[in-house]
Amino acid sequence: MRLHREGYTIMLTTGLVLLALNLLAYYYLFSDNSTAIVLLAIISLVLFLLIVQFFRIPTRLLTTGESQVIAPADGKVVVIEETVEGEYFKDRRRQVSIFMSPLNVHVNRNPVTGVVRYFKYFPGKYLVAWHPKSSTENERTTVVVEIANGTQVLFRQIAGAVARRIIWYVKEGQPVKQGEEFGFIKFGSRVDIFLPLDAEIKVNIGDVTKGGVTVLAELPS
Repeated sequence: MRLHREGYTIMLTTGLVLLALNLLAYYYLFSDNSTAIVLLAIISLVLFLLIVQFFRIPTRLLTTGESQVIAPADGKVVVIEETVEGEYFKDRRRQVSIFMSPLNVHVNRNPVTGVVRYFKYFPGKYLVAWHPKSSTENERTTVVVEIANGTQVLFRQIAGAVARRIIWYVKEGQPVKQGEEFGFIKFGSRVDIFLPLDAEIKVNIGDVTKGGVTVLAELPS
């Protein structure tokens, strides 16, 4: 396991603030109360470890396959439905949505190998991630990757009530490889994937996904 670079500043700042708080408490507030000092130290350590786990990148064997769409995020499948994708395709698609809790790994990975044909960032609201309007009104990014046979897959990072910082590492015209990082959502939220109607969905509502590992769908050849 390693730690993501997006967390270095937050982890360092949190560690220094907690250290200063404990030193202040030790010398000025609870110098005669060892129980309070130990309790504060334990609480500070737990808080720091929670922050650190937000930015972990576990070592795992990634799944690859030209016709497979791999989960772009760790989390739980909360939506599988046929819907109209109105931003780019403007027609009916199969949507699969993954909800990322604050305890999940927050790295976002490319679900397919191909070339980025479209990218756009939208500032917006911070509705809870499961709100029906979160995918169209929240802060978000949209990425469309075209694979070798011409099929296009759209995936969207969506910020939530807690996650208020979306990071992305892709741009239009850039080749991307399945399983590599395309972005990061700090402190969880949601990722939507839009697939052709004839894609064969391999997951069910409530399934737990691992980014870069779980097969979400098989694309037609």
